[in-house]
Amino acid sequence: MKKVLSILTLILCVIIINNLVTSIYSLWKKQDLFVQARITLGKEKKENEILKKQLSEVKKTEYIETQARNKLFMAKPNESEILIPQEQKAANAKKRIKIQTWQKWVTLFFGG
Repeated sequence: MKKVLSILTLILCVIIINNLVTSIYSLWKKQDLFVQARITLGKEKKENEILKKQLSEVKKTEYIETQARNKLFMAKPNESEILIPQEQKAANAKKRIKIQTWQKWVTLFFGG
């Protein structure tokens, strides 16, 4: 009877130890998950702050005014708007490119 009781006690202890080890391992995994979630939360909070700053900038009337001028080509009542055609910009860019390197050096040293 004593031998059976000690074997049952041993089996019970092994089961308890197995459950404890499994629980510890599970908690360890969850701790890693918690740390990752905390890091992600920190990044998201920083991004949220940046977005709040951008939102406050966008709500300002100066920003709205500049966007309306630049993107929608709007002007104030007493203003006139000057638009430079894209072809003229491209022609000016081509003129700059056509100058030879040796001509640039001559211009640099002799002024003309």
